[in-house]
Parts: sequence; structure tokens; C-alpha cells
Amino acid sequence: MKNDEPLEYDDVGAALREGRALRPARSYRILVAQGDLSFRPVDVADPVPLGRQILASVGLDPRGGFSLFAILASGDFEDLRLDEPFDLRARGAERFVAFQTDRDFKLTLDDNQLAWGKPAISGAALYTLAKVGKGQAVFLEVRGGEDRLISPQDLIDLTAPGIERFITGPMPAQTFEIIVNARPRVVNDKRVTFEQVVQLAFPGSHEPNAVFSMTYRHAASKPHAGELGAGGSVEVKEKGTIFNVTKTVQS
Repeated sequence: MKNDEPLEYDDVGAALREGRALRPARSYRILVAQGDLSFRPVDVADPVPLGRQILASVGLDPRGGFSLFAILASGDFEDLRLDEPFDLRARGAERFVAFQTDRDFKLTLDDNQLAWGKPAISGAALYTLAKVGKGQAVFLEVRGGEDRLISPQDLIDLTAPGIERFITGPMPAQTFEIIVNARPRVVNDKRVTFEQVVQLAFPGSHEPNAVFSMTYRHAASKPHAGELGAGGSVEVKEKGTIFNVTKTVQS
């Protein structure tokens, strides 16, 4: 392909995550859910599609009484009219939800009953409604089980039977599960040092002539994989960063 030829498609979500502008392309990939939160990728030919074009991309008849919402990066839902253009290059949205209903969805937030006019609610909207302070969080109440922590990036499906009950409480301390020499280990900080991982792999004191070498992969920081030396550190993911540590005793 020549450098001046447009791409086959550009992914709106990838552009948002990479902090770049959309590239010239024959189509633009977005995510659309119909009546629930089961998003599937679809391609639209225009970077400024009309609401009806987005509906048509998933085979929905615009005359069928559908409502369409764009989910902004903030988690807010923006009503998108059928003949309204939506600029994918500037609006910071890759996900759209279409649903065919005029019902209200009931939920409770700290025992206050609310009516929500959409089949899903974002974590960001719940945090705004709850007016939580620093160190506080929103949870989905689970009867007989552990309440689920809601993050601002979450989307909660309100179409399930029953009334969704949300509560607020102290934000739990965050932990990170890493794998050290094939064994899971829990750390309390996002950034771990070479010396911390050595202690997790080989606890206790070591011979003066002991030398440790370490590799890692699936890290949150860049590079995501590589070698780590004494005095170094990496940022780990919430779960799944892997370390391999070997010990050599020099003669």
C-alpha cells in the first residue's frame, strides 16, 4: 500500500487510547450495543455519521422507534438524534447503545429510589449521583455475597430482573496480584522494585556472593517486557504481571 492511500479502516477506540487523531480511512470502527451492553464492532464509512447511519450499521430500521446514545469518555450518555451528525474525530466516543423502549429503570442508591431512562448506567454517573467524597466508592450490593466495587469506567446493565441496589462506602485498599516464579503474590503498590521481587522469589537473607537476574512481562509501564536490574522498578497491572527470577552463587 502506498503511503498516501487511506487505511482499510481506523479504530476509533484505538485512536482514543493512543491520544491521536483519526487517520484517513475507507471506514471507521466503532462499538454498538443493541438493547444491552453486548458491544460488537461495526464499521461506518463516514467519520461524521448521522444517528440513523449508526443504527443502520447494526441492521436496525431507524423507523422502528429506537433511541441512540453515545457513551462519552467521561461515562456520560449523550442522546443522539437520528438526523444529527456525530463527529467521531472530535467527540471522544467509540461506544453507542441503541434501545427500543420508553420505560424507566428503577435503582436505589443508598436507599434513595431513582428512575433512570436508559437501559444502562455508567459508574461515572453513579459517582456523580452519590456525590461521594475522597476515599469513598460506590458498590453494587450483592445479597449473600461480596459487594462489587464499581469503577467510574464501568457500565451496569439495568435490564436484568429486579431493582439494582447501589451503596456507598470506604474505598478498599487496592492490591495487585503478580506472578513470581510461577507463584501468585500480592503487593500493595502499583510500582514494585527489583529488591521487592527478589524477596518474594527468595525470602530472607542471601549469601554475599549471590547474584540475581530478573525478567518481566505484561507490565503496565513501558516497555511492557524486559529485564530488570538492581535499583530498578516497574509498574504492574492489577493482575497478571509476570516475573522470573534466577539466583546464582558465584564462587
